[in-house]
Amino acid sequence: MTRHSIPSGRARLVVDATGDGDALLMIHAGVTDRSSWEPLIARIGDGMRAIRYDARGYGETAYETEDGWSPVTDAAAVLDGLGIDRAIVIGCSMGGRTAIDLALAHPDRVAALVLIAPAVGGAPAPVLDPIVAELDRQMDEANAAGDLEEVNRLESIVWLDGPDRPGRAAPRARELFLAMNGIALHAPDPGEQLVPDDAWKRLDEIAVPTLVLVGDLDLAHVRRNSQQVAAAVPGAELVELGDVAHLPHLEAHAAALDTVAEFLGR
Repeated sequence: MTRHSIPSGRARLVVDATGDGDALLMIHAGVTDRSSWEPLIARIGDGMRAIRYDARGYGETAYETEDGWSPVTDAAAVLDGLGIDRAIVIGCSMGGRTAIDLALAHPDRVAALVLIAPAVGGAPAPVLDPIVAELDRQMDEANAAGDLEEVNRLESIVWLDGPDRPGRAAPRARELFLAMNGIALHAPDPGEQLVPDDAWKRLDEIAVPTLVLVGDLDLAHVRRNSQQVAAAVPGAELVELGDVAHLPHLEAHAAALDTVAEFLGR
């Protein structure tokens, strides 16, 4: 593994690269960091050049407050910094949104997409189920009280376990989640992001092989949005995973890892 510090605006993005071959750019969810991809990297081995980085506000990336910064520009800076013209891009949740926006803004730089429970710019506002709405209320209350440990605990239920299955995930996955998300919860605000064009209405413009995965324990609106992404992107494949929520790769969910590895092998 090689580690890099790549500049983008007022940030220096911490990047790890492993293996050789076709480039795979990995963009993490908004409750994790680059470490979340370790189980997938172990599954695919050294046959690809797996590149993962910490977004601003996560992990070890250093930054100053900067209004108008762009996750898409940061992702492109990682590719530029490593001399990569084109990559397969995998993103989860927030990282899925960046992957989609990158494919729309710079289609020449994206060879294929793997989207795990992707967020999508311009998607309909979610209507939360009662149990999720109550967890959301508790998070707001804990945040207002400055109790970030409680916020972290509650977010682990929503995003790791699945809101209907508190305590489901294995202890090691929970330990990693709490550590990664704890850093993010305490991180300074990186500044206001530049808002890209509405991707929700442009999904049919994506013209690369696309795999969409979503867990059956994920939030209802995330499952619906994932289904819509797969329906809207021409030729996209949807895989609905059993007994897992928002972060199947972090949990080393066997079907998720095998499905992604098989897709990449094609």
